[in-house]
Amino acid sequence: MKYVICYSGGHSSALCAIEAVRKHGKENVILLNHDITPKVEDEDIKRFKQEVADYLGLDITYANHERWNTATPVQVCKDAKAWKVDNGTALCTNRLKTAPFKDWLQLCDPNRENVYIYGFDNNPKEMARATRRTGILGSDGYKTDYPLITWERTISSTTEIGIEPPLLYNRFVHANCIGCLKAGWQHWYIVYCERPDIWEEAKEAEEAIGYAIHKDKDGAVYLEDKEELFELMKIAGVEPSEHVHYNKFWPIAKRKAAEVMESIKLVEMDELAEHDDGVCLDCMA
Repeated sequence: MKYVICYSGGHSSALCAIEAVRKHGKENVILLNHDITPKVEDEDIKRFKQEVADYLGLDITYANHERWNTATPVQVCKDAKAWKVDNGTALCTNRLKTAPFKDWLQLCDPNRENVYIYGFDNNPKEMARATRRTGILGSDGYKTDYPLITWERTISSTTEIGIEPPLLYNRFVHANCIGCLKAGWQHWYIVYCERPDIWEEAKEAEEAIGYAIHKDKDGAVYLEDKEELFELMKIAGVEPSEHVHYNKFWPIAKRKAAEVMESIKLVEMDELAEHDDGVCLDCMA
């Protein structure tokens, strides 16, 4: 039996890896990762997961999509002409992570002997995710465990072992792909500001697929629909960050955007006044 860490490259999964090695020994632990193209997986994520693996004295085991090094989540969805699979799961997750994971399970754990460890944190939302994951894998006969929820902890941050968490956490709350197709508008405002290449790729994919990544109570909301607001926010100096709760972030952002819009209108009115000499052009004809 091995303890297989679902090793995402995020801080929580790294803590699970450390806890598992300390509890069960490195000879009984596998770091299982789905590598993602550096176009969307920040290089500092790759630095972080390698440094933690080196600290533990373990190699990273990869279960990858065949085009992992080039296929972005947006491209995978564009190729399939859909954003989600039939059960409502994000198609990119299904293709880039779930399918390779299932292939690895069938090949490397056919007798269902291993324990699969996830880095869900000890809060109600994450505990609910853990319950769902237990049910999904359990229905196929696989065992799961959640060190950050159920184990006695020996470490709370990788800084304790001299490894800095990914710099991505300075702006994002998760170490997901940049341009995560499951993320909300706050995430995509960061993409708009910092990764216009991903923004444009996603816009083109929305047009090709014929439907938007996001929707609200009234239906589809396309990236293009947000561009004017996001540009005003950017001009207003709204910091691209997920670390401000959305209930606070959006009222402030929209107020600042409205102030910029009002300033632009006033400037336009002044410019018109400067060019108006009071003479009727029709009378001069």
